[in-house]
Amino acid sequence: MTPAARISSAIEILADLDQRKRPASEALRDWGLSHRFAGSGDRAALASLVYDAMRKRASSAWIMGGDTPRAVMLCALRDVRGMDVEAIGALCTGERFDPVPLSEDEHERLANGALDGAPAHIVANYPEWLEPALEHAFGEGRVAELEAMCRRAPVDLRVNTLKAIRPAALAALSHFNPEPTPHSPIGLRVPARADGRAPSLQAEPAFIKGLVEVQDEGSQLVSLLSGVKAGDQVLDLCAGGGGKSLALAAIMNNRGQIFAADNDARRLAPIHDRVTRAGVRNVQVRTPRGKAMAIDDLKDKMDVVLVDAPCTGTGTWRRNPDAKWRIRPGSLDARLKDQREVLELAAASVRVGGRLVYITCSLLPEENGDQVKAFLNGEHDFEILEPAVMADEAGLRQLGSYLDPSGLGLLLTPHRTGTDGFFISVMTRVS
Repeated sequence: MTPAARISSAIEILADLDQRKRPASEALRDWGLSHRFAGSGDRAALASLVYDAMRKRASSAWIMGGDTPRAVMLCALRDVRGMDVEAIGALCTGERFDPVPLSEDEHERLANGALDGAPAHIVANYPEWLEPALEHAFGEGRVAELEAMCRRAPVDLRVNTLKAIRPAALAALSHFNPEPTPHSPIGLRVPARADGRAPSLQAEPAFIKGLVEVQDEGSQLVSLLSGVKAGDQVLDLCAGGGGKSLALAAIMNNRGQIFAADNDARRLAPIHDRVTRAGVRNVQVRTPRGKAMAIDDLKDKMDVVLVDAPCTGTGTWRRNPDAKWRIRPGSLDARLKDQREVLELAAASVRVGGRLVYITCSLLPEENGDQVKAFLNGEHDFEILEPAVMADEAGLRQLGSYLDPSGLGLLLTPHRTGTDGFFISVMTRVS
């Protein structure tokens, strides 16, 4: 496919998203199935175009005077990819599969359009109904915070210290020009390519042999901040595909025991192969019985219970920019209920003196500090571990100032820490 034909197809996929209100990954998959002539490179390039268009959909619509798929795509070429109006116009010839030529109005807006007078939610590209929550979380800094969320995310890797040290992993992947992550002592960062496409790291011997795992630096940091140590008994509740379980196993040097549990057996399925590849020996997978987690025998026994709570995923918008335009108040209400339930379930497994670690990939105070505050105000024998102390204990003192508005946890963000958005709070059972 030519670059211009890819743009036409991306506009077609954006129209499908507008009509069917579904995840971009599903629309891209279906497009690929119905266009067998498109190779893997074409499909990857299309995905990058579609996600780039979704990053700045609101500001693009403001600049172009309309939110049609074509308008949003053309403005993304300018504001995300840095193309000037002449370069964009050269792709819009109207020939064969190319987009039709630019109108005079499109040319003028692409040449001179700006965001003068636009409200914060337009400038920073987030749903207007989230304005109160984001203002509470970041105040006047919300525009800078959410603008950072519009940028492409790099590919972060966690060095599996059961098999390698960071210098060795850097050498093994040197052809990708990786760099050490700014905060995580076990992370590598591969910059995003100019076209937004990620390198094919899963085909690399270093990945196949288990020397590295794909994991955002923020996820690495919350694993380190959890305070687990070798020999601990740990419950990873809501373990999903097992990314944090693998990180904890490496921190523990395969000593002690990790129970990986989830209420969805399908989400847990990938963990088995991942454990084998990583050389992990201390993870016991607890497959649910129906929807019930198989953890009854762990009551009052765990040194650490880690809750990677179900949430809106607002902290992952760099990687899933289409998700921010599909989130609705009802989905937030549902996640808040789930979080309350999983916190109650988790608390029962913590021994006296043990830790309850609450994590979300959310920016919203309702899912973060507000949930912790409500839990502590209930009938529970837990007290907060001061966030600065949590950071200091983990050897990550530089993170101690990134407080959530509640003061009950740390909030990592692309703007603050160069990571996905993560909240972490640590509570200790006192009796």
